[in-house]
This record gives sequence, structure tokens and C-alpha cells, in this order.
Amino acid sequence: MGLLDGKVALITGAARGIGKAIALRFASEGADIAFTDLVINESAEETIKEIEAFGRKAKGYASNAADFEGTQAVVEEIVKDFGRIDILVNNAGITKDGLVMRMSEQQWDAVIDVNLKGAFNFLHAVVPVMARQKGGSIINMASIAGQTGNPGQVNYSASKAGLIAMAKSVAKEMGPRGIRANAIAPGFIISEMTAALPEAVQAEYLKMIPLHRGGTVDDIASTALYLASDLSAYVTGQVIAVNGGLYC
Repeated sequence: MGLLDGKVALITGAARGIGKAIALRFASEGADIAFTDLVINESAEETIKEIEAFGRKAKGYASNAADFEGTQAVVEEIVKDFGRIDILVNNAGITKDGLVMRMSEQQWDAVIDVNLKGAFNFLHAVVPVMARQKGGSIINMASIAGQTGNPGQVNYSASKAGLIAMAKSVAKEMGPRGIRANAIAPGFIISEMTAALPEAVQAEYLKMIPLHRGGTVDDIASTALYLASDLSAYVTGQVIAVNGGLYC
């Protein structure tokens, strides 16, 4: 028996990276997986095959998280295809870094639209589904940057701090309906995003981490599994930092 047997999970931005790792972990525990990405390309198709290898149903949906009406249509399609949504992971996100005095309006708007408004769009569409089912688990993928701030990332940090506050607010609103909402705040996670950083910058981060290593996408997936499952049945409105002690 898996921890998520009979559940349907919707994971945004899951064709690769952290989102994909969460999708595979959930599938290994018995969940059927609907996921979104900007386009459903070869990478997304490979993710579908890997999920199906666990004997689970999987389908990818092309979606721009920042599009309110488009998100509603995608969620309606997912409910039609899968019958229900038990878990929502708001994982879709982008970065457009720059110092605040040089950051363009376009850089600000793009990050807020995808990272923060995108999460609201999916919440707005999914929460009524969960309310009818009298239960569900929502997981917002925040960041250590949303807890501490980060130079050159005023837009990203603001969006991730917003995701934390959003989860806390939804937890208070929807708790009476049996819906839990929490956030995960990853620290320095080895991924495509961090691999693009100069080696000297990566080395400085590792010096500051008490566990002396970067996190893995599997570290995040394990935390997401805990929050998605009944192991955390009495946990809501919380932020779980997965950062190796970088900020505690």
C-alpha cells in the first residue's frame, strides 16, 4: 500500500527538476499524476513515461500559469480526465534577476505573474474542487529567498514570500472544509538553476550550509510526500525549510 493510493495530484511546472521529482515520488506511492508545463515537449513526454512505469495514470497539459482563464480551463480538463484533484503542488516558477535599481518593470511583472499570480490562479480553480470533495492538500513551493531575501532577486524573493503568506491564509480559510495548505522553502538545491551559478558562488553557499552539501530534488520530493499524505494530517499553515541548516 502506498501513502497516496487512490489520490490524484496536480503538479505545476513538473516536466523537469523539482516538479518532476515530486511527480515521480508521488507516483511511486500510488498517486495518478496530472502536471502542467508551458509546453508539452519531448521532456514532458519522457516524464509521462516514467510515471506510467509505476503503473499510474499520467497526463501533461500545456499551461501558462499566469493566464487566469486558461488555468481555469486546464483544471476543468484535468477534473474531466481524472475525476478529482486531491493534491495541488504550486511549483511553476521563473527567475529574472537584477539589482532593484536596475530591474525593469517587465522583469518584476514576469516573475510575479508566474510565481505568485500563477499559484493564485491554480488555487482559485482547484479549491472549489477540493471543497466539494471535503478535503485536499495544497503545497506551495516557496524558497529560502522568501524567508531571508536575496540580493538581485527582489522580484523572486517577494513572490516566494507571497507564496508563504498565501498558504497560511488558505489554511485558515479552508481548514473547516478539510483542506490543508503548507509551503516548502528549499535552500541551495542542486538543479539546472543552481548549476548555472559560477563555481565560486556555489562554493560560498556550501561553506555556509551546516550539512556541507547542497540539497537534492529528492530531498524536496520527500518533504512534499509528507505534506501530501496523511502523515501530516494535522499539519497546516506551516513552512518547512529544507535547507541543510542554511537558515534556521
